[in-house]
Amino acid sequence: MKISGVDIRPGNILEYEGGIWKVAKIQHTQPGKGGAYMQVEMKNLQDGRKTNVRFRSADTVEKVRLDTQDYQYLYAEDDMLVFMDTNTYEQIQLPSDLLGDAAAFLEDGMQVKLELWEEKPISVELPEQVEATIVEADAVVKGQTASSSYKPAVLENGVRVMVPPHIESGTRIVVDVYERTYVSKAG
Repeated sequence: MKISGVDIRPGNILEYEGGIWKVAKIQHTQPGKGGAYMQVEMKNLQDGRKTNVRFRSADTVEKVRLDTQDYQYLYAEDDMLVFMDTNTYEQIQLPSDLLGDAAAFLEDGMQVKLELWEEKPISVELPEQVEATIVEADAVVKGQTASSSYKPAVLENGVRVMVPPHIESGTRIVVDVYERTYVSKAG
């Protein structure tokens, strides 16, 4: 399926220059002169190379359709992660760098989707949003509460996120896994 260069999102799997690439980060840039473009950081899923590519809105790229299977995350062993097929109870080990930064959000028993290309697992997709507990949050500076300023906080998994001033240590919040941003207070 062809998509426009500006429709690329983190986690997308693209066919680019004869390889299969996973999008790690994107940055939309609108320079003063010329057209806007998407700066895309990608990792090759076959050999692990990384590259940065600029895609303009006129550029099209092939988004790869992968087979997905439901798996359950069991545990980490050295630099490998162990998953179990929820249908056959078969276990599979994958390198932790396959998940990139999202690996910090893995929890025992979490349901994930393994993406397979030609029967080989090449990517692990976590839920878009997860709940996490804040273990450390900066105090609010008096007088800053009127503006919509955010303050830094540390989650139980060590990930730093920016949260609204009213969020305190011990609060459960919903976090966007791939953007690493505060979504809402956990209900």
